[in-house]
Amino acid sequence: MEHFGFPLEAILIFIGAVAISVYLDLFAHKKSAEISLADAARWTVFWVVLALAFYAYLRVRFNPMWADLYLAGYALEKSLSIDNLMVFMVIFASFGIKGSLQHRILYYGIIGALIFRAIFVVVGTGLFQASPWVGFLFAAFVIWSAIKMLQQPDHDEDIEDYSNHWSVRLTGKLLPVYTKLHLDRFFIRHSQIPGNETQNENGYGPNTTRKGVLYATPAFLCLIAIETSDIAFAFDSVPAVIAVTQEPLLVYAAMIFAILGLRSLYFVLAALTKYLLHLEKAVIGLLFFIGAKMTLQSWNHAIGDTGFHISPGWSLAIVLGMLFAGVVASLLFPGKKRQS
Repeated sequence: MEHFGFPLEAILIFIGAVAISVYLDLFAHKKSAEISLADAARWTVFWVVLALAFYAYLRVRFNPMWADLYLAGYALEKSLSIDNLMVFMVIFASFGIKGSLQHRILYYGIIGALIFRAIFVVVGTGLFQASPWVGFLFAAFVIWSAIKMLQQPDHDEDIEDYSNHWSVRLTGKLLPVYTKLHLDRFFIRHSQIPGNETQNENGYGPNTTRKGVLYATPAFLCLIAIETSDIAFAFDSVPAVIAVTQEPLLVYAAMIFAILGLRSLYFVLAALTKYLLHLEKAVIGLLFFIGAKMTLQSWNHAIGDTGFHISPGWSLAIVLGMLFAGVVASLLFPGKKRQS
């Protein structure tokens, strides 16, 4: 069976494109200023164009099949990320985080996502290549994710308060917490606490959970909640993308290009998400398709060839077609818009 492997040229181009682009992004946003919708839209377009440029490179330099697998994985990860960004909005609201501080937290959150995605991809693709039977397990994960999304209540109902999330409570047990935001800092030293906050008989002020030298701020607690929710999200998204292609480099490239644009996409979605009412339905349908595709593929390899095969080109067409249908349906049948 043919494998894409790890071509040195592709690795160097991928790393170089990501490194230069991240530097440009950081340089453009080095000032602590609120990100405008226009700026976020421009950067969202930039990250999409960069991902498509890598697709064009794969298509010209290598077999178009690999390029189609990469683009299908990218489109799937990008669409799945939209639901995760909805959770990020709730987390920021829980901690009262607004403006430029959201961008700062998302920056560090995405660094963590890059690291954890690499671990998940290595483990996931390694398991899949070890035995074709693992594909049935991955298919079950993907279908379970689709069922979970079907069972989720409306976004306006029963919104979770992430300030009481288990990861936040655990952090509070490990570190003393200063319960007020302090500029854009994740931590504050005891000497930096305003002098007008009088200490009680236990030696700490009304806005600290206990006395310490260094205190975590709500910004850091928000970052912890973002990271833990993203790790949980990876358990759903990584098997879904691996179901499209089992090539580690293509899977990781698809995920990284999708993730790097999430900071900008977050601010765009914050303004537009109430209009994309039917996109989530398209994503759910995609997950069922991917689960069925993985089951068929695993059956062909582990049990016996059924004679039915879904080519990378057809996978790409179905993924893009269903997402396009979700956007068009949202425009044609707006219904009752979500509350911002």
